[in-house]
Amino acid sequence: MVGFTDRLNARVADSAVGRYFRLEGSGHPREREGSRFLTEIRAGLTTWAAMAYIISVNASILTDSGGTCVCSTNDGCLDDPAYNTCLGEIQRDFITTTASIASLASVLMGALANLPVGMAPGLGLNAYLAYSVVGFHGSGFITYREAMAAVFMEGWIFFILSLLGLRQWLARIMPQSLVLAVGAGIGLFIAFIGLSSGGLFVIGGDTTNLVGLGGCKPEDYIDPSMPFYCNSKVMRLPTMWLGIFTGGIFTVFLMLYRVKGAIIWGIFLTSIISWPRTTPVTAFPHTDAGDVAFDFFKKVVTFWPLKHVGNALDYNYGNGKVWYALITFLYVDILDTTGTLYSMAKFAGLRDPVTLDFENSTIAYCVDAFSISMGALMGTSPVTAFIESATGIAEGGRTGMTAIVTGIMFFISIFFAPIFASIPSWATGGALVIVGSLMIRTSREINWDYVGDALPAFLTIITIPLTYNIAYGVIAGILSYVLLNGGAWIIRKVSGGRIVPANYDLAETWVIPPGGIVPGWVKALQGRNRREEIVPMEQRPAHSPSLEEHTKGSFAASEI
Repeated sequence: MVGFTDRLNARVADSAVGRYFRLEGSGHPREREGSRFLTEIRAGLTTWAAMAYIISVNASILTDSGGTCVCSTNDGCLDDPAYNTCLGEIQRDFITTTASIASLASVLMGALANLPVGMAPGLGLNAYLAYSVVGFHGSGFITYREAMAAVFMEGWIFFILSLLGLRQWLARIMPQSLVLAVGAGIGLFIAFIGLSSGGLFVIGGDTTNLVGLGGCKPEDYIDPSMPFYCNSKVMRLPTMWLGIFTGGIFTVFLMLYRVKGAIIWGIFLTSIISWPRTTPVTAFPHTDAGDVAFDFFKKVVTFWPLKHVGNALDYNYGNGKVWYALITFLYVDILDTTGTLYSMAKFAGLRDPVTLDFENSTIAYCVDAFSISMGALMGTSPVTAFIESATGIAEGGRTGMTAIVTGIMFFISIFFAPIFASIPSWATGGALVIVGSLMIRTSREINWDYVGDALPAFLTIITIPLTYNIAYGVIAGILSYVLLNGGAWIIRKVSGGRIVPANYDLAETWVIPPGGIVPGWVKALQGRNRREEIVPMEQRPAHSPSLEEHTKGSFAASEI
């Protein structure tokens, strides 16, 4: 018998909406097999549940930069009540910003590019901006306002590169081992942040060994001016153990049994336990800052307008350090977003098996670029595609409807700012470690059999977390790759092919991918797009791969 859901799916598919999104049964020549209206809605909700943690995590990381708060003493202002009050408001700004730009970007990606991919500020780039560019509480080499101007310019540069087809082409010509290594290095970087003072505080500072065990109470610091440097009684902090077991172990158990939205459930459980004011793990201590935070928390549902980070740009492009940050954003974001979009398009069966391009790629990259610039105006780090979109695709999402539903859910989240603002760092620390573990899986795809590929990849991976800087890792990888492989190539040419490395046959082959650099819209204007009508897209596997398979060849978290 034909049930209500079947009739509803058929009715929507046979409408203008169904034909626009190419639902199965719509009659569109490129309708997407298996796409149904109710399935798309369920997939969108699943994607949001998997991505929702970014609202609190992104706000927590960007708040560490200090935003537009001013520290006049140049000591981090850790004990300055006025500065800490400003940080509290900044965090609420970032919650509104994160949910808003995720909503806008996801809806645009679904409506214009018709891809089932959720968008939001990406992990990795936000950490680079907060800890390497702006620095903890503004201790970096440029100000937060200058960093936002760099992100704003990055978006428009990306927009031009996307229109010209350069962005897609540049990502496709990068050596794959380096692409994978950057993702793995970012994973270690994010996990390190989650384990340190930005999350669980399992790792603290050490005056001799640089890092050591943390988890001590403030009264056990070596010196009040050196927070997170433990003198004794390490691993005694109650909030640390709460975060480890509820935000970490409990979340992983949920993931073992494929519970949808496992990360957000772990974050919320830890937060709920931390909300009562009478416990040793409370997020609202009886201090002035704690009283203000608790008063805001009690509102539950409210709209928090941007007070500090909206349109907070300093267009100081005469500062060379701004361009240094901009170039790094460009490079890392090219690899991040491009890798994720290609991976998600392949998983959804929307990628051309010959050119490795995917449907509406130019539109997708333009949406991403536009969202980056709009996010900068709202005060956040670059927006990127999220690998968590794989969870929605695994639920049956095939069209832009999935992304639109995800965006609508992020819009609703804007009005629950008091809840998201009250999620403590120890609730998100476990999530950062878990995300890092998922991202580092890309390292197994690196060509470890040839030292010319393996060493640059290893230097990239190890340099990123140890220097707290993605840019330094990228630079180390590229320079070592060029020196090793370029030197070997020169020697081989000079010797007429007689002197080659012993296992040169195991080296990763570097080739320019087919399909050329000309974007699809230019080919269409030239009447050269007939190929699109006769070449079928890749077929999605019949089985439902695990998240491990989803993440092959990409490294968002972003992304995840």
